[in-house]
Amino acid sequence: MSDTADTASTPVLSIDGARATIRLNRPKHLNRLQPDDLAALLRLFDRIEADAAIRVLVLTGTGRAFSAGFDLGKIAERAASVPEGEPSGSAFEAVANRLEDLKLPTICRLNGGVYGGSTDLALACDFRIGVDSAEMFMPAARLGLHYYPGGIKRYVTRLGLNNAKKLFLTAQKIDADEMLRIGYLTALVPIEQLDDEVDALADVLAGNAPQAMAGMKRAINEFARGAFDEEAADARARTSMRGPEIKEGIAAFKDKRAPRF
Repeated sequence: MSDTADTASTPVLSIDGARATIRLNRPKHLNRLQPDDLAALLRLFDRIEADAAIRVLVLTGTGRAFSAGFDLGKIAERAASVPEGEPSGSAFEAVANRLEDLKLPTICRLNGGVYGGSTDLALACDFRIGVDSAEMFMPAARLGLHYYPGGIKRYVTRLGLNNAKKLFLTAQKIDADEMLRIGYLTALVPIEQLDDEVDALADVLAGNAPQAMAGMKRAINEFARGAFDEEAADARARTSMRGPEIKEGIAAFKDKRAPRF
């Protein structure tokens, strides 16, 4: 996968079989996100989720960084104009929450550093595979910014209380080894192995039963947020026992072949 682009743009979507890839595409500014990028991401998420042929999404960046987060100038503009009573995270929080709630499995291909709000975009993905030169930091405390609630919840539920406090309250940068140790990264690889690692995981996810995965992903996320709908999860489990996916899965197991979902 190429990490270069000729011109900056809103995020770029490519589809290859069962896999969709969204690439943040403002490399000269470390893929710093603008309001237009957030709107484009929401449209792309809707398009991907509406296509049953797409089974897995990879989110990555162009150039040497994954993303430098949301444009600080736009944050300042919003701080001066946000109406009383409107949620603090607004558009950025909506994008991260939408990404987390996508039915299909998601992989963040961390081709480099990840900073600010984009650390939450990566956390909203189901898996994060990063290069060994990656680094991250959350500068909210240094900027005088109280981060939006959804992002804090994701940090705590994904990384644990102590790691969330360290990252938010110290605003200190951590390297790739530490990102792996605290569970921010699912896997850490040299740059030359990044695509192979992402491809292998994407192939596994694309080959599994989509409805079963969607239901279990929903249940896991609900449980992590303390909003587990046990009755709905039980209903999905019961339905799956009579559905076409389990019939194909069992038949494939008996025939010693890969299932065709």
